[in-house]
Amino acid sequence: MNDEERTANFNRLAIKYSQKYRGKINTMPKVPINKLGDFSIWYTPGVAAVSEKIKEDHDLSFELTGRWNSVAIVTDGTRVLGLGNIGPEAAMPVMEGKALIFNYLGGINAIPLPVKTDSREYFNSVVRSLEPSFGAINLEDIESPKCFFILDELQKSMNIPVWHDDQLGTASITLAGLINALRIVGKKKEDVRIALIGSGAANLATAYLLKAAGFNTGNLIIADHLGVLEPEREDMDKLMINNPWKYKFAMESNRDRIKGGIENSIKGADVIISAAKSQPGFIRKEWIKTMNSDPIVFALANPSPEIWPGDAKAAGARIVATGRSDFPNQINNSLVFPSLFRGVLDARAKGVNFDVMVTASEEIANFVENPVEEMIIPRMDQYDLYPRVAAAVAYKTSQLGLARRNNSKEWFYNNAKEIIDFNRKIYGEILGNGLIERMDE
Repeated sequence: MNDEERTANFNRLAIKYSQKYRGKINTMPKVPINKLGDFSIWYTPGVAAVSEKIKEDHDLSFELTGRWNSVAIVTDGTRVLGLGNIGPEAAMPVMEGKALIFNYLGGINAIPLPVKTDSREYFNSVVRSLEPSFGAINLEDIESPKCFFILDELQKSMNIPVWHDDQLGTASITLAGLINALRIVGKKKEDVRIALIGSGAANLATAYLLKAAGFNTGNLIIADHLGVLEPEREDMDKLMINNPWKYKFAMESNRDRIKGGIENSIKGADVIISAAKSQPGFIRKEWIKTMNSDPIVFALANPSPEIWPGDAKAAGARIVATGRSDFPNQINNSLVFPSLFRGVLDARAKGVNFDVMVTASEEIANFVENPVEEMIIPRMDQYDLYPRVAAAVAYKTSQLGLARRNNSKEWFYNNAKEIIDFNRKIYGEILGNGLIERMDE
């Protein structure tokens, strides 16, 4: 089965089983109910005493309710996967899938909440109004540059972590993979030249995270459909107003002031990080041949990469990564967000920032003890990764003064592992007892 046939088969099975199961997640009680009289404890009259406690100290909602382990997955459906603006209803299957991963890998109760609005202000108002119900917010599939404005405004106005996974999750796992790729080829982060192809949410966030991680900003070059980003490009005045994040990076990056098309950004580069167009062949083999020795190619578009791994290798790439699970080195957000959210929830964090993200990326990279060309990133089924990263994140949050709960890294690890293992044990027993019907393919 070739690459295109595998993709078509995944699509067929996804539709088949979505019709069969009619949703990916469910809610169930977690307290014992032996008789109807127990509701006198869980509901009225006993529940009033719990409400009175929380009225006196709102932070007790993290201890006396499920808020401590709850995340809202919020989208407006304007930039879903590679499908574009398909609306909040069509975004729901993706949000459900996200919630499933949150729960299975992080032991987190995540609720998908597509919001029907074209207004940035209304969207932000909805998210802010959800704060009393959740310990953190995961923004998802929002078009750029709107997503930058939304994230910035919500992070400043809310007292819980707000995260946009298409920006921050992709950036974090990209940095983790790049750390190990550079270890293999023996190059230093301060020296490498990196061509970032595409200037949407993922690559702009990656550029800023690379800067926070100590990469030389002058060696970073962003190129998009208008060509290389540089201060004299004709759209700079417009970007200053409409996309200040992109404008700021145009001023700081590309020290050599390279101009022209995408191929010019790649010539002499050590690394390509592409989050551009789901079109194999978009990155040409002849471009890779113009890179420095031991080139590293991250072709991250989904569902199909900008160049097939085999073609990139044939053109001389030493290390290739994609966003797909059926190739080596999947740069997958699912290795980040379940554990990062587990960490910020366990610390009862008030926020999350680039320092926390760098810590998460380094912990993920270090989990691979002996990285090789075909394995620069952990596998999703290496389950000890998640409590390890959660502990590193929680402890870093504590060090930065963002935590409501402070403890040792060892304590946070044991706490996260207990929650995740218990959750997966419950699921395993339900599945093993036939209460969830197994798939037939």
